[in-house]
Amino acid sequence: MNTPQDTGRKVLIIGGGIGGLAAALALARKGIRIELLEQAEQIGEIGAGIQLAANAFAAMDALGVGEAARGRAVFTDYLSLRDAIDTHEIARVDVGTRYRERFGNPYAVIHRADIHLSILEAVQDHPLISFRTATRVEKLEQDGRGVTVIDQRGERHHADAVVGCDGVRSAVREALIGDAPRVTGHVVYRAVVEVDNMPKDLQVNAPVVWAGPNCHLVHYPLRGGQQYNLVVTFHSREQESWGVREGSKEEVLSYFDGIHALPHQMLDRPTSWKRWATADREPVERWSFGRATILGDAAHPMTQYVAQGACQALEDAVTLGAAVEAAGNDFEAAFRLYEQARIPRTARVLYAARDMGRVYHAKGVDRMVRNTLWTGRTQAQYYDALQWLHGWRAERCLSPTPWL
Repeated sequence: MNTPQDTGRKVLIIGGGIGGLAAALALARKGIRIELLEQAEQIGEIGAGIQLAANAFAAMDALGVGEAARGRAVFTDYLSLRDAIDTHEIARVDVGTRYRERFGNPYAVIHRADIHLSILEAVQDHPLISFRTATRVEKLEQDGRGVTVIDQRGERHHADAVVGCDGVRSAVREALIGDAPRVTGHVVYRAVVEVDNMPKDLQVNAPVVWAGPNCHLVHYPLRGGQQYNLVVTFHSREQESWGVREGSKEEVLSYFDGIHALPHQMLDRPTSWKRWATADREPVERWSFGRATILGDAAHPMTQYVAQGACQALEDAVTLGAAVEAAGNDFEAAFRLYEQARIPRTARVLYAARDMGRVYHAKGVDRMVRNTLWTGRTQAQYYDALQWLHGWRAERCLSPTPWL
């Protein structure tokens, strides 16, 4: 493990999700002492599967956890976009050998708990990182000497700087920016089913998106193909507020009447669903103030339509570590470098996700146009279009063009 000399500097990391663990590891590998505060009783992760493009593996390799994640991931053969009404394939991207040759890393799918564990193992082994669980940050103070956060018990935690990695309802973002989320009205249901319960004709080694009118369905394998991740998304008839709750099969079925029997059959398979009412935020021109900054979903929550939420948090963490090193541990200067690199890129990804949501959910004439968008496209042309996103490189993370 890369264990540089302790610089004597200390940073508070708020939140123990994927972004928080990655940020802790990135800074500790630069000799920064870390105190990580997590509001849950134990460090863990909820959810189901996520997709990891080549840029995520580039970031994890820079953090020293790429091989651990590879050992738990499923490497897919292709990405497929299909019409959920007539089942024809609209687009297919090969993410096998040719993809790896182009981007230097694989495309994979993984259970969210497994990527979290892959980073957590390295974090737990690092001598410069300590944890405090069951600690909810409620207030942030800072002055020229450092930052202090106050938790729900009134305890004060002091450090040279703070990084808010506390997710979509970030207390650190609220203290720094105080803006409101943009509730999309789109609802996501997620579930994991055992392979024996997955329809045989849907058991393919690929993330498959079934695009329907105001809805779509996704499935892909997890954990060596022993499980399948199922995701369905629809435009809600209700007035939604951002949050997670238990879902109901009856609600799901009520939104997918016009879908072909081939993808529709998977809706009956889960025994339980988690229901997410989704939101993102409008990009901001600044998210660092003094010795405080934010990262991951706290900085740029985005919809799931380009499967980049966790990937961008990992990029954030690597870039933050590089910025601190480049600024000689001057945290205010480092945070300016970090946001200069990350705000334009993450805003572009967020906008791309919004656009892809419209493409997936097209109906009528829009659907007809959507189904011709990629006709005749070669694999090289697909890769050219993805270069800015999947081609990110850690050694260029502070550059305005980290994919070149």
